[in-house]
Amino acid sequence: MKKSLLFPLSILLILALAFSLVGCAPPPEEEPVDEEPEEEVADGPQFIVVSAGSPGGVYFPLGAGIAKVITDKVDNVIAQSETTAASVENCRLVGGGESEMGMAMANVAYDAWAGEGDFEGDTQPIQALFSMYPAQQHLLVLEDSDIYSLEDLAGKSVSVDAPGSGCEVTSYIILETAGIIDEVDTRNYSQPEAAEALKDGLVDGVFYNFASPAAVVEEIKATHEVRFIPLEEDLMDAIIEDYPYFTKGFIPEGHYGLDEDISALTVGNLMVVHEDMSEDMAYDLLAAIFDEASVEELIGIHWIAENFQHDLAKESPIPLHPGAESYFE
Repeated sequence: MKKSLLFPLSILLILALAFSLVGCAPPPEEEPVDEEPEEEVADGPQFIVVSAGSPGGVYFPLGAGIAKVITDKVDNVIAQSETTAASVENCRLVGGGESEMGMAMANVAYDAWAGEGDFEGDTQPIQALFSMYPAQQHLLVLEDSDIYSLEDLAGKSVSVDAPGSGCEVTSYIILETAGIIDEVDTRNYSQPEAAEALKDGLVDGVFYNFASPAAVVEEIKATHEVRFIPLEEDLMDAIIEDYPYFTKGFIPEGHYGLDEDISALTVGNLMVVHEDMSEDMAYDLLAAIFDEASVEELIGIHWIAENFQHDLAKESPIPLHPGAESYFE
């Protein structure tokens, strides 16, 4: 019995050893498969955001026009204008890389670049692509109002524009320099909202900052008579002494049906870009915008584009982008 059991066991051991040797054998080499080379994918268009402003002012239509001429004339670039709260927000959008281009009042752009005012301790890496145009700070009330001067705003309510706008910053500077900031009830309305608030009696006055004539003021005048409040010379002198990027100007006779000039504080408006934008891109953008046909097209959108002239465009309180310096040279 014992002898008969040994034979099957020996067979099993031999078979197990054979199977283990087969399992350890290297796998057969696979024949290489011819792979077709990957096709190179062409680079798609580059998208550029132009941060503009709210409907009713100049930034809104002009931003759309600038985006169009860039798309039409710069190869492989598609630009789109976006509605924002304007200057302060635009400087932050460009500085943070969320927008490639942004419109901003010169005083706000300076504060953003220098890390002052609303940007205290928050310096933005922006530079000027070009100076667009000067704009007047408007102050208007309804014709039947008892407000005839800035000082008459004491005890009244006034819209200083949307939070984060350059107009808001300038409005507070005016009220503070006049010494009445603590006596005025300030409200934050966008440009269209302020028009409705004035017509509905929700505010006594409205500050606007844009180049005249502006559509939102014409809209108010279509249903209500208005009065423009001039700023006194000595007040503007005091403001300019502390904030030299402002200038003394006026809303011209004939605009809004005026029969005389209205003295107004004025400030430049810049197109800002990130300091890391390539020189070639900055140069190409300016070449598209300042093309003769482009300027004519932009003037057709708003007459203020008549200021798109090389000698005016390079005047800026913050450094010009190197690509802009090359273009204007």
